Amino acid sequence: MASKKISTLLSRSFSSAAPCFFSRGRSVAGQSRLICRYNSTSVAVEEPITPPVSVKHTQLLINGQFVDAASGKTFPTLDPRTGEVIAHVAEGDVEDVNRAVSAARKAFDEGPWPRMTAYERSKIILRFADLLEQHTDEIAALETWDNGKPYEQAAKTEIPMTVRLFRYYAGWADKIHGLTVPADGPYHVQTLHEPIGVAGQIIPWNFPMLMFSWKVGPALACGNTVVIKTAEQTPLSAVYAAKLFHEAGLPDGVLNVVSGFGPTAGAALASHMEVDKLAFTGSTDTGKIVLELASKSNLKPVTLELGGKSAFIVCEDADVDQAVELSHSAVFFNQGQCCCAGSRTFVHEHVYNEFVEKARARAMNRSVGDPFKVGIEQGPQVDSDQFEKILRCIRSGVESGAILETGGDRFGSNGYYIQPTVFSNVQDDMSIAREEIFGPVQSILKFKDLDEVIKRANNSRYGLAAGIFTHNLDTANTLSRALKVGTVWINCYDVFDAAVPFGGYKMSGNGREKGIYSLNNYLQVKAVVTALKNPSWL
Repeated sequence: MASKKISTLLSRSFSSAAPCFFSRGRSVAGQSRLICRYNSTSVAVEEPITPPVSVKHTQLLINGQFVDAASGKTFPTLDPRTGEVIAHVAEGDVEDVNRAVSAARKAFDEGPWPRMTAYERSKIILRFADLLEQHTDEIAALETWDNGKPYEQAAKTEIPMTVRLFRYYAGWADKIHGLTVPADGPYHVQTLHEPIGVAGQIIPWNFPMLMFSWKVGPALACGNTVVIKTAEQTPLSAVYAAKLFHEAGLPDGVLNVVSGFGPTAGAALASHMEVDKLAFTGSTDTGKIVLELASKSNLKPVTLELGGKSAFIVCEDADVDQAVELSHSAVFFNQGQCCCAGSRTFVHEHVYNEFVEKARARAMNRSVGDPFKVGIEQGPQVDSDQFEKILRCIRSGVESGAILETGGDRFGSNGYYIQPTVFSNVQDDMSIAREEIFGPVQSILKFKDLDEVIKRANNSRYGLAAGIFTHNLDTANTLSRALKVGTVWINCYDVFDAAVPFGGYKMSGNGREKGIYSLNNYLQVKAVVTALKNPSWL
């Protein structure tokens, strides 16, 4: 799998739309017109499908052993389909982070991992990737149960991508080396690329296993040891995967997993004096706190992959049907819980009306339901907090004067399901056009020309990604160079090859994940200068 388009699972249309009713909505001119919306009250109540997996690991993994939290505390992880408890998980805090960091420090300073050959490290990572592949069904089921994402998405796309990324970094392990540098004088100069030490990593809940791989893969390939804190909403899959890593031959203490909450376990990791490097993926506001804690402790370097409000630009020459489908997946994939979601859909005025009508129809035709059910495109939001936040954002859109084309309410009566929602007549100063919603909400904005859309697309505190839909090479080149973002997808979206770097401009973070660039996050560069006596040449 040289390249994987994460949105391919969502490229098909489904014949059965959710029931809808007709109500009146405002047009741009102020005239009323018919708008079709979901009727959530008519959705049949079905018993949730029993997940095809059991929860085996709920403890912390420290120094190769499953252990309870020092306090003995646990917290519930919930099924977003119902809000019911899946399992009670060990609640790590400061003392547990201290134990995990001590284990990682000892494993780095005294253990075999950074001292074995890079080829031996690569073989262990490859064995882990094989085990991960063999356990795809179980891990995908844990992801779906804990997170709410469609099982088909997890099993057919995300876990294979996770496997691919670990194999990619296994290949890098024995290809990391320094340079010989010419100097002005009788000196031999070389640079060494050394592992940085103990890496602290904090991963989010929207893609637990993918983010696990983006962080752990390059860190281990470079010879570091790791303490990773999982998101409190989704703690189950990472600890399962870490156990497989030890089965593959990973030495004790090299990879430690702590479940817990941000203000306790996360803050302890970010501010720990024995952590040499920190990597965080999450919201921009939390990223600021993480950066401050790191700077106030030991000035550890920090990689931040934060929020976004990505523009998806549909140009005048677009095939509208194709553009609608691609923009739909760009924003609704993973229940809209994607940092690079193309949630600001800019459409040229010449195709705007046609686009809006077809985008509304596509959203109404989106398959929503139990994520374990075959053919489902959209499951529930991850938890009640996210559910309520999205509904508040939708209400804000209505109150600010945007036209609610479809959706706008919960889907069904149980769990954290939200109707796929489309707004038109969205203006740049509206909250739904500026703030990260992180939900299944598409905001459609109209533009006239390239200069205008460049200015408006860049008028955001975020700069994570953008999409361009055009058949004109000059237009694509103009936009791709003008947009202040870390990734630009042209006539595609959400293409996440293991070798392609990912990260943001502005308040979307700093540093890059994936590819060769992420190796720099976990290496120190040392210059070694040796005086030469009577050299034959310089």
